[in-house]
Formats: sequence, structure tokens, C-alpha cells
Amino acid sequence: MKLSGRISCVPASATIAITMRAGQMKAEGIDVVSFGAGEPDFDTPQFIKDSAKAALDAGDTKYNPRQLKALKQAICDKLARDNGVTASPEQVAVTFGGKHALYDAFQVLLNPGDKVLIPAPYWVSYPEQVKLAGGVPVAMPTSPAGGFKIPPRQMLDMAGDAKIIVLNSPSNPTGITYTRQELAALAEAIGKTDLIVFSDEIYENLIYGETKFFSMATVAPHLADRMVIFNGLAKAFSMTGWRLGWAAGPKDFIGAVNRLMSHETTNPVSFAVAGAYEAYTNPKAPEAIEAMRAEFEVRGKHLYQRLSALPDVTCVMPTGAFYCFPDVHRHYGRRIAGVEVNNSMTFAKACLESANVALVPGDAFGEDRCVRLSFATSLQEIDKGLDRLAELLREEGSR
Repeated sequence: MKLSGRISCVPASATIAITMRAGQMKAEGIDVVSFGAGEPDFDTPQFIKDSAKAALDAGDTKYNPRQLKALKQAICDKLARDNGVTASPEQVAVTFGGKHALYDAFQVLLNPGDKVLIPAPYWVSYPEQVKLAGGVPVAMPTSPAGGFKIPPRQMLDMAGDAKIIVLNSPSNPTGITYTRQELAALAEAIGKTDLIVFSDEIYENLIYGETKFFSMATVAPHLADRMVIFNGLAKAFSMTGWRLGWAAGPKDFIGAVNRLMSHETTNPVSFAVAGAYEAYTNPKAPEAIEAMRAEFEVRGKHLYQRLSALPDVTCVMPTGAFYCFPDVHRHYGRRIAGVEVNNSMTFAKACLESANVALVPGDAFGEDRCVRLSFATSLQEIDKGLDRLAELLREEGSR
């Protein structure tokens, strides 16, 4: 069977591939420490699960979930309460996860050849989704020295005739978060272009230290007519498997997304909508989010310190999300445990095959000097994995 050209050029998600390989090794009885998964290791809060169970018992199993309109209003209330953004339910589309929201957004906005600016490092699916919509992803390189942030001048120099810019703060994979001042400077530069802004805020609740989260929509309300906010429940509420995300933006754009969904999925899962509504309205929600956030903060600081102590490894301190993105390129050109290491893929291969530690090659994120480690795992697993990496790199350095 001959596949289409559009799918033939799209690789599988590297993060999913690494997680599946680690799972396969574990099934074979191998003690693998996996830093690959981009999902919290906590259970979904009980009050959310209870709401979904109640919806099932009440027969909410049909098209057009009974609470979908109420959920859209709850999302509008959340935007007003947390972000100072005014929106109506007609400006919200509820989708099968944040990934689905982004996919459909590219589908309804891009024409063949339209360019999309994506600061690198980037989430692995941004460029692939752009290509599937017929667009052209344009990577905007950043550096650890610059905190992996895109300077406004560089953005303006590269803007050209691009149609969309994608911003992700807090960031997957780097864990960096833009300040209000940095967002304001970017917004000023964007205002000199015709760019549509995609603001991916899925990690908004997972921020650490003195960091504060700011939505681009809060900082730049004058760009509201060409801005789309993407968010969801996967990360903050540990609801990855529930597949519920959303987009908020101009009514005509949301209308187009809903038209596409009418031929695609019709609506999100009915009883999952009830759980999402509970997540955004139950007074227990802030406490549940804070419990997870506080634990991630401890883990992130610990992982950062341990990575920074490894030979020839440097790391930017994560201020959000649950990832560290260390620079390991000083080990390239060496032989580690029998593997010729010359890029992030071979570095990750050496770690997995010789130390039973799974991490994600940075090449998948547009930065081949680095690798990504998720700290959505216990401190015990973090220490076990870092002990193995330290031993592996010590052995390599002693030869």
C-alpha cells in the first residue's frame, strides 16, 4: 500500500518512541530508568475522577456532552481569573488534548507554502504539524547563553513573510519561562509585523522559584485579534490520558476549528468533559495543583544540580515545566561504552544500551547539542539514573 507524501515525510514522535523502547526493555526484565515521558507521574485528583464517574452513571455518553457549554464558560472564567483575558464561550474550542488543538489550528490557518516561525529548541510536534498542514516550519535558533530565548531583533530579522509565530512558555524541552518584560519586548516587535501569535501555555501552572507566569495575551491585549491561546488539563491536573485541551481566540478562527472538528471528532469525550469542568471549578483544584507543582520544584532543582555536576555537562536551570535540557556536546567525538558518540542520538543510545537510562535526543527538538530529561519521576529514580550516568561518563573519561 503506497502511503501519501504528507505522512511519508513525518517521523514518529521521538519522545513517544523513547518511552515505548524503555517500556519494552522493562517488559523484558531490564531495570531501566526512564527520563523520557512528558507526563506527570501523579494520579488524576480523585474529585475529578468522581465527576467523570458520576457523568457516566447519569448517562452522559452521547454526542454533544451536556457540560460542554458549561466547560467553555469555565475556561473563560479561568482566563479572566488567572490571566486577565476576556473571552466568550464562542471563542473557545475544546479538543482531544492540546496537541489536537494545535494541529487543527495549523490546518485552518495555513495555505501551502505559508511559513511558521518556531523558536528552537521546540516541542517535537510543532514542525511536523506545520508540514502536515502544507506549511513550512522555520526554526529560529537560540542558545543556552541566551537562556534559550528568542531576542526581538532576531525575530524581526527572520519574520519576512511568515504567517505565524509559535511561543511556548514555560517551555518543552528547555524548562525556560519568559518574563513579562521579555514578552512585552517580543510583543512590540510582533506588532511591527502581520504575524499571528500561537501562545502554547500548557505548562502555565508548573513554575518554580521566584518565576511568575505571564500569558502573552495578558501582556499584549492589543494583539488579541491575531492571537490564539493553547492550553489543557494534561500537565497541571495529571490528565494526560483524558485527552482534553482547548484553544481560545477570535470567533472566526474558533468557528473554523469547530467546522473542522465536525468532520473529524464531532466533540470531545462526553464524560471526560465533566471531569474537566470539575477541574476548573472545584475549590480543591488549587491545592491539588500546588501539591504536584511543589514536588516538581524539588525534583527539578535536584536534577539540575546533579546534571551540572557531571563532567563536561552544562545545564540551564528550569523555571517551569518538568524538563532539564543539558548540553552534552563536549562528549561528542568520544567513544562511550563501545558507542561512537557524535551527536545527541548516539549519546542517548550509549546511555540506554550501556547504562539503562532513557533520555530523549535533542536533535528531535532542533538542538543537537543537548538531550532532554523529564523530572516527572521520583527522586529515587532521578538519583538512580544520575548515578548511572555519572558512572558511565567517569568510565569514558578515564580511558
